[in-house]
Amino acid sequence: MLDRVGDALYKLVLILCVAFLAFCAGSFVVLGKVFPYELFRDAYLAGNALIHQRTDYIDPVKTDLYGKASTPQRGVVSFDPDLVQSGLTLYTSGHTQKAFLIDFQGNVVHEWYMPYSKVWDKSSAVTDPVDDVNTYFRKALMYPNGDLLVVYDGVGDTPHGYGLVKMDRDSKLIWKYLERGHHDIDIAPDGRVFTLTHAITHHVIEKATFLQPPRIDDYLVELSPEGKQLKKIPLLETFVNSPFRGMLDIVPWYLLDAGDFLHTNGVDYVTAEMAAVFDFAKEGQVLISMREPGALALIDLEQEKMSWAIRGPWIGQHDPDMLPNGHFLLFDNNGHFGPGGRSKILEFDPKTYEVSWSYTGTEDKPFHSVIRGVQERLANGNTLISDAQNGRMLEVTPDNRIAWEYMNPERRGDKDAYIPIISGAHRVDPTMLDADFRNTLKTPQGG
Repeated sequence: MLDRVGDALYKLVLILCVAFLAFCAGSFVVLGKVFPYELFRDAYLAGNALIHQRTDYIDPVKTDLYGKASTPQRGVVSFDPDLVQSGLTLYTSGHTQKAFLIDFQGNVVHEWYMPYSKVWDKSSAVTDPVDDVNTYFRKALMYPNGDLLVVYDGVGDTPHGYGLVKMDRDSKLIWKYLERGHHDIDIAPDGRVFTLTHAITHHVIEKATFLQPPRIDDYLVELSPEGKQLKKIPLLETFVNSPFRGMLDIVPWYLLDAGDFLHTNGVDYVTAEMAAVFDFAKEGQVLISMREPGALALIDLEQEKMSWAIRGPWIGQHDPDMLPNGHFLLFDNNGHFGPGGRSKILEFDPKTYEVSWSYTGTEDKPFHSVIRGVQERLANGNTLISDAQNGRMLEVTPDNRIAWEYMNPERRGDKDAYIPIISGAHRVDPTMLDADFRNTLKTPQGG
């Protein structure tokens, strides 16, 4: 009997010793980050992302494609024909893979529709796309003849960029670019297309070893008018090798495991007109916005270098625009701390940081989009704003009066409690459209 007890006790002590040694070895591997730390870490991150995708994205209203509806009002909420900039408005919504062109009464005069499931093929960098219900047009730009250029995003996937498509006015495919294009697009005067792509990478950057792999690295991509890749510039390494590398020292601590160190979210081609009023810019460069370091930068395509960069008082910014008066216009998502919500639109001098105009919302009409959001300065001085997470578009005057306000008419969820995002908005001058396309629009154009 005693022998059996002693034998059992011996086995228990042996198991505890082995467990203790395993704990010590595991602690050494994790704290010292020695082999096989990277294998375990990568497996954990991949598994956690897969579980997150499979469990959290079944119901679209629980994703960031929807927000709580702040009002039961739908469509046009307010409209002052004496204040607005005349035209039509192009926008995209989180509830569908469509782009809508509407008049000031909210009438849809034209729409485009192309589900990603009809675009995807095995050549895509996206090996297993999420369902169409979680895929949407992040950005859309219209050509004068009615062709449409769009960038897809797949919510719940990592990386989330799904590529670009150009379609005609009848939603028929012209070309597709199925690398992981994301966030933004711009078209140069000669028809070249500029966008952003991203990919998970595993190499170490020697000058910035704290930016550990695996990472989501961003790239600036130049495409021909026919959608063929002409150039691809790695943005993180370009940043590290620039005089502005110190800006990366403030990358938030919580990203050191997430690996999305730049989260580049804006791309604008510098035209000759822009370069003429910004002495630090040259025609053909590209302005980018990087959310995590809070930086705006110019990329020189010929030299493949970062030639200029600034940071400012904004937090989580999107969509910097270069204005004809030498100022920047910027969507500051989380940098406002007064009444009216956390977001604001800033017009500022990039040399002095002096703010010449801002819009912050009001207590009865708060303005806060945690993520996404774009704005556009219109010809009459008004500003068109996409209050993305609230599913709202508004046009405001220089003295901050609302000239036009539109709520996404779509709703979902119990008691229609959720409203889809409006991720992009652009004012279109009908007189700049080709006559044969303009004649196909369903209702009279303009204000």
